[in-house]
Amino acid sequence: MSHNKRKTLVHILTVPESLRFLEGQITHVQQNGYDIHVITSPGSLLDDFANQHNIKAYSIEMPRKITPINDLIAVWKLWRILRRIKPDIVHSHTPKGGLLGTIGAWLARIPVRIYHARGLPFEGSTGKKRELLKLTERISCRLANRVFCNSQSNLDVIVDEGLCHADKITLLHNGSSNGVNATDLFKPFETNDVRNEIRTKLSVPLDNMVIGFVGRVVHDKGIDELIEAWKILREQYLDCRLLFVGRFEDQDVVLPETRHIINTDERIHFADFVTNKSDMPVLYAAIDILVLPSHREGLPNVILEAGGMGLPVISTFASGCRDAVVDGETGLLVSVNDAKALEKAIQRYIDDQILRDKHGQAGRKRVLADFRPEDIWFAILKEYQHLLGLPTGNQPQNNQSRVKVKNNNV
Repeated sequence: MSHNKRKTLVHILTVPESLRFLEGQITHVQQNGYDIHVITSPGSLLDDFANQHNIKAYSIEMPRKITPINDLIAVWKLWRILRRIKPDIVHSHTPKGGLLGTIGAWLARIPVRIYHARGLPFEGSTGKKRELLKLTERISCRLANRVFCNSQSNLDVIVDEGLCHADKITLLHNGSSNGVNATDLFKPFETNDVRNEIRTKLSVPLDNMVIGFVGRVVHDKGIDELIEAWKILREQYLDCRLLFVGRFEDQDVVLPETRHIINTDERIHFADFVTNKSDMPVLYAAIDILVLPSHREGLPNVILEAGGMGLPVISTFASGCRDAVVDGETGLLVSVNDAKALEKAIQRYIDDQILRDKHGQAGRKRVLADFRPEDIWFAILKEYQHLLGLPTGNQPQNNQSRVKVKNNNV
């Protein structure tokens, strides 16, 4: 195999929103000798990402839900595209994209197949659904040559459940999807001007305490417990507000009472206008305490971003979450599905500004030290090179011209 020939890499993700996992990484890998293609479900974000990064993009409907007929059609379309591209590597992400992508790549006889586990849905399920979801993970791991994990706790669960052999799975650097740029992007603002401006836009009083949640507003993110805790906190702290940065979704919906409270409480605010990552530091600036009471995660970038902004964080001992927070040092962890413990943790932070500041500063220090994007990118590139039988030392920069944009709807 020639070491000078550019290699071809295909990323497969379920939805175009997940392309944020590849920000910066794409350019780094391109510059080191790879031509890149991406495949996701259709969406304007796919086209925008392809144009921005000068890569080829293809769209295939890949519903997040289990839909046997649609899934078979998606696998057939993936197989057809991969047979045409003939990539050296297929890198499949997220549970559904991982399953369909590894099957399609295996059928197309792609030599290097990577499954990137970014969270384990079966952890939040029971009965037959849990067993089915475990089976999908087992298939993805079996058909992959290599399995990447976002966090040590996810890796441990996968191995302990017998879903993957320990010698096939690895933790990239210290974990995380793509690292967090806490040097230039996710960093505290020098004055309160931005904070005051965004609070005014959100109709949040400038002197109020703001508890913030960032993510999909669904049951698995612990929203029902958060609202249970909020019902007590709002009576105890009249100058406290709750801010959601995200949207409701049609799957894994919250309880009807939860949604009613969110929609009718005048002290609950919504910011669902975020279009890209560069919008996020401004919204974090409006928050005093970041809360993510999730039931499961891969390794939540939300916590790392908030840490970069110097915010104290409350999360749970769930897989992924416990890797992102050093309990009692960079934030507080509570039991999964425990509204009372969540309430007490929020109360502790509200009452203790010194503790908030201490944990926020420690969180920023940890993100800067352990979750630099460049370290994650290099770890991924090193894995690519190793799997292709290429040198894995310091990678030379390859400045060959990049491929032209080509968007293909299949």
